[in-house]
Amino acid sequence: MADSNALEGLTQAFRKLPGVGAKSAARMAFHLLQHDRSGALQIARALDHAVQSIQHCALCNTLTEQALCVTCANPQRDRSKLCVVETPADQAALERTLAYQGLYFVLMGKLSPLDGVGPNDIGLQKLFDRVIPKDDNGQPFPAASREVQEVILATNFTAEGEATAHVIGQALRSRGMRVTRLARGVPVGSELEYVDLGTIAHALIDRR
Repeated sequence: MADSNALEGLTQAFRKLPGVGAKSAARMAFHLLQHDRSGALQIARALDHAVQSIQHCALCNTLTEQALCVTCANPQRDRSKLCVVETPADQAALERTLAYQGLYFVLMGKLSPLDGVGPNDIGLQKLFDRVIPKDDNGQPFPAASREVQEVILATNFTAEGEATAHVIGQALRSRGMRVTRLARGVPVGSELEYVDLGTIAHALIDRR
């Protein structure tokens, strides 16, 4: 068995990746050191460059190399609609549909009391300040003069995602904002016989 503090450090670093356990981390470390040292250096350089260069967009909070991400800087986007998602990966998935032309706000997480993640940990106040800006006297702008007219909640349909959507929705509706939730339904091309009962139930409730 190899004996190296450096090797152990590399293995532990790989274990920080989601879904990577001790065996998988060790296998990746051995592979790079035995068979692809140039690849290991490329990964190291890319990681260092990304960490040094990538920051949060000043408006939507997603990851970008500029002060504003490409989406927020695009004057062709519909600025009256704001879609709230949990992660940049969720944002990318919505963008690939080509069905949405509004702007985004990326929470960078979800409410999870059991994990100690509260409203302040996912930037809810930044979201509220963007959706309902205030004047110099600290008073909210009238609804008709706000840039954002609709907030679309597109958090995941997990217990934490639903709780996050509920908290955001309640807070914004109480301030006169129009709030909608991403619809749930039967997947395109599927047969009802094989769709889980929860999905069918939600499809019936949300029918149109």
